[in-house]
Amino acid sequence: MHFLPLPLLSLISAALGSPTGGSNGYSAVEVRDVLIGRAAPDAPSGNYAPATVDCPQQRPTVRGASTLSQSEQDWLRTRRNKTVDPMVQFLKNANLTDFDAAGYVTSHSSNFSIVPNIGIAVSGGGYRALMNGAGFIAAADSRVPGSTDKGGIGGLLQSSTYLAGLSGGGWLVSSIFANNFSSVVQLRDGYADSSLWQFSSTIFEGPKRKGISVFNTVEYWDDVMNQVDEKRDAGYDISITDYWGRALSYQLINAPDGGPAYTFSSIADAPNFSSADTPMPILVSDERMPGTTVVSINSTVYEFNPWEFGSYDPTVFGFAPIRYVGSNFSGGSIPDNGHCVRGFDAMSFVFGTSSSLFNAFILQNLSSPSIPSVVTNALRDLLTDIGNDNDDIAAWNPNPFFHYNNDTNPSAADEQLTLVDGGMDLQNIPLHPLIQPTRNLDVIFAVDSSADTTTSFPNGTALRATYDRSKTEIANGTAFPAVPDAETFINLGLNQRPTFFGCNTSDFANASHIPPLIVYMPNAPYTSHSNVSTYDPSYSDEQRNSIIKNGFNVATMGNGTVDSEWTACVACAVLSRSLERTGTQVSATCQRCFSRYCWNGTVDNTPVSSYEPTPILQLDAQDSGAVVRSGAATGLVYGVVGFAALALAF
Repeated sequence: MHFLPLPLLSLISAALGSPTGGSNGYSAVEVRDVLIGRAAPDAPSGNYAPATVDCPQQRPTVRGASTLSQSEQDWLRTRRNKTVDPMVQFLKNANLTDFDAAGYVTSHSSNFSIVPNIGIAVSGGGYRALMNGAGFIAAADSRVPGSTDKGGIGGLLQSSTYLAGLSGGGWLVSSIFANNFSSVVQLRDGYADSSLWQFSSTIFEGPKRKGISVFNTVEYWDDVMNQVDEKRDAGYDISITDYWGRALSYQLINAPDGGPAYTFSSIADAPNFSSADTPMPILVSDERMPGTTVVSINSTVYEFNPWEFGSYDPTVFGFAPIRYVGSNFSGGSIPDNGHCVRGFDAMSFVFGTSSSLFNAFILQNLSSPSIPSVVTNALRDLLTDIGNDNDDIAAWNPNPFFHYNNDTNPSAADEQLTLVDGGMDLQNIPLHPLIQPTRNLDVIFAVDSSADTTTSFPNGTALRATYDRSKTEIANGTAFPAVPDAETFINLGLNQRPTFFGCNTSDFANASHIPPLIVYMPNAPYTSHSNVSTYDPSYSDEQRNSIIKNGFNVATMGNGTVDSEWTACVACAVLSRSLERTGTQVSATCQRCFSRYCWNGTVDNTPVSSYEPTPILQLDAQDSGAVVRSGAATGLVYGVVGFAALALAF
């Protein structure tokens, strides 16, 4: 076990300490959103319901997926330029003493076939994934004080082009962009009288407010009911995902009533995104084929981005403009006698769709006294209508890909497109949109908070699923690095430290392209037993902060405590593909890093009876009484918060 040195205690205390004060809260939503340029309440109805609008002069159509959208291409021209300066600064901080990495990027700054193209993917795994992923994002964010000091990786976020999330990771990405690309520290500390990231109150109880709690809980559920009823009354089918997404939004969107009118497409108009000052957010969901209840590895993977909704898979191979997904598309266009609809892409419906597995959160608690009977009756009536086999779906009706690519599209003949949690096909890290050859990424930082083992730690299952899929026809030739079995991950410790996959590009001699290098960042116990259950519904502020800080330590290897060259190794991973393209000699430091972190094909499939890792650094005081548990790690009990916990309270 390593112990954090006292200077590091002071650093993290200053940089990532507990909230130091309130704010003035928030004013009327329209005024605030204009002032700070965040994702906005863009639904024309002013509420959760989609609304019919006049079609634009150029009527929306579904486009083929052979290229990026024109909007994304235009945005990339600005974004790639804006990653150069933060990348140069990040590389300077990395202190590659035997190679002028900053000078290398600067000298090629006008050639984006050479400048590294970076993506970050945050896995699913409920609140565990949100909090662990938040720790990584905080470590990569140069706005977080201390993140750019020795041992830090601050600036990696600002150097990135894409930020993808799935299920719980999608909650994180959505919350960041729904709140003006706020830093994790801002989201964690919240605002006065706001329920933002207040996970101590479950979604069954509702946000803490002044007054009598029972009254507030009833009022909260009445609001959720009314919001969903507005969509139903407007003539649209609803699913349990609508209730789940609306309830969750109170914790993720800092707006009155959880921002029911906020749309995913409004991100495209936010000044900080439209000016390419942030990475591009992407969420992922899987299709459940009509007449089935099983989501296989051959299921179509859909992505949501600020401009479009669709898939690169050969089944659909098309994208619809996400702002108009509620319109009655047929054969890729809206008929002359058809109508245009906006507001169907409610932010909460999108991140609810990506995490529809958590509909079980609500269904398993129908008997909870916190949920008023009027709500439980409505949910039971809905279950009667749709059947128990459809309790984990999101109903996208009308289907934007109705009669589109009829020969290959499984849902072409169905008016409803049935989507489910993006991790249901076991690809629990949203790598699919980032490995597409048309996006030309060089490196992907894959943050994995999956609960693969009986103790709720990852064992590489998500990576293997993507690798296995890459060998099937539905991958459409999209290459992916080889990944070993679960036993090898555990026996070689690949799930306790960062590992690089795809280092040897000669492995792809027969592929149509060289895929990105994958930097695998698994959840591991550094300073907290962060293996909480996927279905734990609530967390104290201290527990939340401790898990976020643990994710920060995973990202930085304890600010270099475990490996003093880790920051340099991150820089080497970023540069790897570019150096090879230009025939630049790899420095001795990078050679050491690749020798240390690249998986070289070694396997050890000795059966593993149990996996109970010991803490890598000294545990937080409030975590010292917790243990790694066999079975689902539910309800970990934490002791009294001590001085060290306060000093390290991120």
